[in-house]
Amino acid sequence: MSLQNLKIRHSLKLLAASLLLGAGMAGAQRQSTLVVGGDFSDLITLDPGVSYEFSGSLITGNIYDTLVAYEGGNLTALKPRLATKWTVTPTATGSRITFTLRDAKFSTGRKVTGLDVVYSLNRVMQLKTPSSFLLTDVAGLKVGSVTAPDLKTVVIDVPKTANPNIVLALLTFNVGGVIDSNEAKAHEQGGDFGSAWLKDHSAGSGPFVLNRWDRSSQVALDANPNSFRRSTGIKRVILRYMQESAAQQTALNSGEIDVAWDLTPDAFKAAQSNSKFKAIKAPTFTLAYLGMNSAKGSPFEDPRVREAVRYAVDQNGIVRKLLQGLASQNEGIIPLGLSGATNKAYYAYSPAKAKELLQAAGKGGGFTVDFNIGTGACPGGVPCQDLAAKIQSDLARVGIKTNIKQTVTSELLTAYRAQKTSLILMYWGPDYPDADGNATPLSDYDAKSLAWRNAWQNDSASKLAQQAALETDAAKRQNMYLQLNALMAKEGPYVILYQPNKPIVTSAGVSGFVRDANGNVQFERVNKK
Repeated sequence: MSLQNLKIRHSLKLLAASLLLGAGMAGAQRQSTLVVGGDFSDLITLDPGVSYEFSGSLITGNIYDTLVAYEGGNLTALKPRLATKWTVTPTATGSRITFTLRDAKFSTGRKVTGLDVVYSLNRVMQLKTPSSFLLTDVAGLKVGSVTAPDLKTVVIDVPKTANPNIVLALLTFNVGGVIDSNEAKAHEQGGDFGSAWLKDHSAGSGPFVLNRWDRSSQVALDANPNSFRRSTGIKRVILRYMQESAAQQTALNSGEIDVAWDLTPDAFKAAQSNSKFKAIKAPTFTLAYLGMNSAKGSPFEDPRVREAVRYAVDQNGIVRKLLQGLASQNEGIIPLGLSGATNKAYYAYSPAKAKELLQAAGKGGGFTVDFNIGTGACPGGVPCQDLAAKIQSDLARVGIKTNIKQTVTSELLTAYRAQKTSLILMYWGPDYPDADGNATPLSDYDAKSLAWRNAWQNDSASKLAQQAALETDAAKRQNMYLQLNALMAKEGPYVILYQPNKPIVTSAGVSGFVRDANGNVQFERVNKK
């Protein structure tokens, strides 16, 4: 087949998908379809054991069920999901969590059993995915720690080095998603536990199944008739790639989309006064930050240089002017709203102080560094390019020249996870609503998460994070996190820029749309008039 014919065939395929999933849908079908326009460019995979991106979490949370979960916007109380109940009992080596499973079916029609749970958790540990550390390092689990005495019971033996309450919380994240083990095994290739197939197929028991994922175009989910969390209103969800706020505004006005996921602060403000829409200022546990690779030979190897960057960036100006108040200033590593957070200002904006620190570090003449950023919107709705330009200007005032290099977010994440960025504009949300969800990845190098990506190793920080994770006395734990916040603010590889709100706008006829602070939306609870 000629190249020209291939191009024509590809164009026709995209047109057919657009007609099937877009504005060409019949009225009745459109009524039961929720279309969300937003920047989903961070999406890499839909395998719940591998996915570690915001968009992946949003989608897999609707395809796969976990043993326990947080419901609606309440992130303080664990609720049953696949498990109807659970008990935690002390053992000689730590603690044991015993779950009793409900009657549930996968989208394939097979029953969910304890064997599926064991397989799902073991595969995460064996695949060594970006989120494997949650089970192996934070929970201290290994293959054999999770067993199924019978088809309705699952037992997790937690060592003394882990807190069972944190284990329960992290099981609400992607890594806790339960897969139809028979389906995954049927598509296994070269010992990959079905991961290549699960990248763009689904085998869960959640309220939706994956219809299709057209890369950089859209993701379509269909209601799962076998789910015990069955959707009564929405039968199809389409997540349409729309990076530009203006495109989302136009599509929302025309009725092409029902939800604008990534509006700019200006667009959000305009929507607030329009009765055709509902403007949702959703709280988040997300932190926008600069990551400074501190490897040997890097300009950021010297802690005085990292501290200089913190003084050089005008966080208050970013929050007030760029984000127009759609964020809180937070200079600690733990999100406000979680125990262990602090609103203490560690470093006021001071170009003079920044220059003084650079001089002391032997960088008085300044230096040049690549500045990696993603495409589309950064947290709070501000275009990443605009935010990067503001930071570039701030750093230039103290002699640090930055070459902005913009990359599709999924590709940027791949480079970042390989320690191949120098200065990066990125954002992070805890995998579970506990201070440890930030403390361990941001401060413990051995967790192979953010501290590792920035080539920053500090034994004191690692020890504090590990001790705080195990501490059961609330006051002592709070004090440990205050110490850790202070240490990271002085020596860490980050500039915490702000903690944003998520500006979401829906059409007036949409109800039940709730985004929790961890970024999850239960689409089965959404309805349209």
